[in-house]
Amino acid sequence: MRLRTLWRSGMIAVLTAAVAVSTAGPVSGAPRASAASRAALVPAVDREVRFTADGTIAYGTLHIPAHRAGRRLAAALLLPGSGPTDRNGDEPPDFTPHTLALMAGVLSGDGVMSLRFDKYGTGRTGLGGRTSAPAMAGYTRQAVAAYTTLRAQPEADPQALLVVGHSEGGLQALLVDRAVQPKPAGLALFAPQDMRLLDLIRGQLAADLNRAVATGQLTALQAALNNRGVARAVADFRAGRPVDTSGLLPSLSALLKGMFGPVNADFVRSDDALYPPSVARGVAPGTRTLVTCGTEDTNVPCRTLPSLLSALTAARTTGPGLRVLPGLDHLLHTAGTPVNDPVMAPAAQQALHDFVRPWRRFTQG
Repeated sequence: MRLRTLWRSGMIAVLTAAVAVSTAGPVSGAPRASAASRAALVPAVDREVRFTADGTIAYGTLHIPAHRAGRRLAAALLLPGSGPTDRNGDEPPDFTPHTLALMAGVLSGDGVMSLRFDKYGTGRTGLGGRTSAPAMAGYTRQAVAAYTTLRAQPEADPQALLVVGHSEGGLQALLVDRAVQPKPAGLALFAPQDMRLLDLIRGQLAADLNRAVATGQLTALQAALNNRGVARAVADFRAGRPVDTSGLLPSLSALLKGMFGPVNADFVRSDDALYPPSVARGVAPGTRTLVTCGTEDTNVPCRTLPSLLSALTAARTTGPGLRVLPGLDHLLHTAGTPVNDPVMAPAAQQALHDFVRPWRRFTQG
């Protein structure tokens, strides 16, 4: 039995959308257009960018939609889910749903520029000479440097900076909001991490074990014993005690050894120390905030979101607030869609369109 993990599931399967803009000449007899309306149309472009965080150069793609010359655009920083996920939302060569690449395309259709980047351990950035994953704060500093880079682009409107995150990227969006000035005008949290990391993983594994019982792969007793073993391993790790995974299913044992081993332990401990609702209480009042959950999402089910939503309400954020996405899974697919299919369900696309509606005046028109 292969159990799904947070590391593999923190991505949205998406397809990069092309932006085509056509212009028509003046109608015969119509008044001559003003100089402003005749401003040159700048075509859509992807620019390679680089920035430095903690002495490591990070590489990314800045997508600028077609726009009138001189127009300042709303600008979104895109943050991926967990694991070695590159600027496009992929873990090549076998897991390539193009998550963030399509998010950039959807935003481009609304005239919103975006920056996505290879986080530590992926793409051109790599680990920067490290031998293990940084702690969560290191990833946050890298994302803050990306936000600063986006803000500095000549096309970006500094009053319309946005952060869009998926899964663990939703928590990272809240951490970036806490760290930067000026604050983002909006935060979009798609299926965000809404509880401590190891509590979330325990819930995911328990759900997987229950499904294995339902399909006859495990007995109820085997599932119960493995659930207790996972709980014991988590408690030992949190307490700084040696973690014993003997007696667990081989797949579970390998997962926990990888998470609690020397490569990932610092990151896991630092992420697990964060309670997302507590971070959310620090969001600036008036920040436009979107939170989504799919009714078929078994990784971050809708029933776990109330504490995060209450914290955002207490922070006096504005709408659109919660959007429940019927029939969608964690990858923003219609349930049953193959993981690598380059599809973003229409309901998820609409949620993103609705989120950026106040900034659509910054489009090419």
